Amino acid sequence: MALIKSYIVPHPPMIIPEVGCGSEKQIIDTIESYNEIAKEISEINPETIIISSPHAPIYNDYFHIANGNTISGNLSQFGVPNISFNEELDTELIDEIEEISKKYNFPAGRGKDADLDHASIVPLYFIRKYLSKCKIIVLGFSFLPLIDNYRMGMIIKEAIDNLDKKVVYIASGDLSHKLQEDGPYGFIEEGPLYDKRIMDICFNTRFNEILEFNESFLEKASECGHRSFTIMAGLYDGLNVESKFYSHEDVTGVGYGIISFKPLNKNIDRCFYDKYLKREKERVISIDEYVNLAKKAIFEYIKNNKVIEIPYNTSKELLEERQGVFVSIHKFGQLRGCIGTFLPTTENIATEIIRNAIEACSNDPRFNKIEENELDYLEINVDILNEPEDINDINLLDPKKYGVIVTSNHKKGLLLPDLEGIDDVDTQISIAKKKANIKDNEEIKLQRFEVIRHK
Repeated sequence: MALIKSYIVPHPPMIIPEVGCGSEKQIIDTIESYNEIAKEISEINPETIIISSPHAPIYNDYFHIANGNTISGNLSQFGVPNISFNEELDTELIDEIEEISKKYNFPAGRGKDADLDHASIVPLYFIRKYLSKCKIIVLGFSFLPLIDNYRMGMIIKEAIDNLDKKVVYIASGDLSHKLQEDGPYGFIEEGPLYDKRIMDICFNTRFNEILEFNESFLEKASECGHRSFTIMAGLYDGLNVESKFYSHEDVTGVGYGIISFKPLNKNIDRCFYDKYLKREKERVISIDEYVNLAKKAIFEYIKNNKVIEIPYNTSKELLEERQGVFVSIHKFGQLRGCIGTFLPTTENIATEIIRNAIEACSNDPRFNKIEENELDYLEINVDILNEPEDINDINLLDPKKYGVIVTSNHKKGLLLPDLEGIDDVDTQISIAKKKANIKDNEEIKLQRFEVIRHK
């Protein structure tokens, strides 16, 4: 088997004595663990080390792989420019990853030229003490859903197998940054919960659970490496895995964990990717008339570029009533498109749903048009908006019950109610203002509205 071993590692620059200037002694367990795994890697003597880095170029909808024949960088941003690296890239393996990505129509490949970032330099600092020569690959994760990051790992593994290369994978990433009140980022209860959960999942190689983290929870925990770890987990889809725990520290208010993974024999019960897709297909099935009408409109438009007629058996309510409608589309738990009208613009609710569903799947400026291969995994919500009412007191708002419309002159921003991660009125108003490009010093008018959500 060409993939020999993988590691999750942190990347605090202070761990390097020239940067830490003595402060690195606080995390001596991490330093000792780093030296131990660096020696292991030197004994493996891999042809290539692949590093996934949270500080490489990151895109919302693309996986960036470092371009060129070599890549270099230093720690000048931390005051030590003399610690520098110039590394040869494994262009053959990168070519293979690109070819496989192209075969699956997967958004990954070479991007713009970039320097080695510190999340890559820190592990290289230790590895190069014991192993002077091997090629590397550096890639960034994507803010696509976690399952797509997992799929990136599967593609990398396929490329490694095709070329039968001896490879070590480094998933660089700190854990939570909010573990202590006196730490640089403060404390939040989700911080230690994240560290405990991710270390338990990784040590026990329950990689299916790495896909189940809620995006709002990850954001609150202020983690750094989750998507890097998720790519690594994808390397082991369908395999039994042996793990080894080295250390976990949180003395600086940031979590640093080191664990290794070694692939063993195949195990069809651990094909988590296929199981995840099957579950998502089953989960998004709806019997709601509003949702099914939106779904039919989206499917017909994406597949055949046609606008559907209103079905003959559409209910009287959808044919005779007029209301504002928002159609929201999610894929694997992440927003994929949302367009709506807060007041009716067509002759009935049915037409409003059809029009806004098509706009949401093809014309939301924040996202690329939905592709046909995504259709089976779309979760569609249809919100029917009641008429907005003016309010002059923010205490009359409740982000779980009411949506908000913020108006300043000709600018208008709307936010639906009961959205994940929007728990207070100030956040709700702030996001609505941002959507409309309303500045903090501009006078605003507030309206609230209720919705009936169909899903």
